[in-house]
Amino acid sequence: MDPFSESYSNSPQDSSSFSTVASGSSSTSPPAATTPSRYENQKRRDWNTFCQYLRNHHPPLFVSQCSGANVLEFLCYLDQFGKTKVHNLICPFYGHPNPPAPCPCPLRQAWGSLDALIGRLRAAYEENGGSPETNPFGVRAVRLYLREIRDLQSKARGISYEKKKRKRLPPQGVDS
Repeated sequence: MDPFSESYSNSPQDSSSFSTVASGSSSTSPPAATTPSRYENQKRRDWNTFCQYLRNHHPPLFVSQCSGANVLEFLCYLDQFGKTKVHNLICPFYGHPNPPAPCPCPLRQAWGSLDALIGRLRAAYEENGGSPETNPFGVRAVRLYLREIRDLQSKARGISYEKKKRKRLPPQGVDS
């Protein structure tokens, strides 16, 4: 059996906890005959991966017991699978966007990937019965961690992060 598709059904749960696998049956979801979007598929995979991480945690945790600290542990755990070179302060290439030679600095998860992941997990948490007030993916510590990662990675690469500004469309005139 695929470890990412099983749920907590083999463990006792109290009535205050909720399902750990997206069921796809909500009032706003399309009929079962349509195929889920890439976003929905990715959100389901991310949710299943997070739930698997909690099951393998020592001691194992239910999603209802999860806190912002567990989310931060999960993000740090994911760093080992990263593909983005992040230069250390002592690296001679710190601050260079295109270093001329290899260096021993670690590969980490890119900030944009982590930010998108947290967004999907935040939505999945609420879709699976969690309340927005107790959502561990939206706590202040997670937001601060993401901001810190963004700043650290932009400085390490020598690229400043600027929030994209929305382009305002000029008012449409009536053609005569």
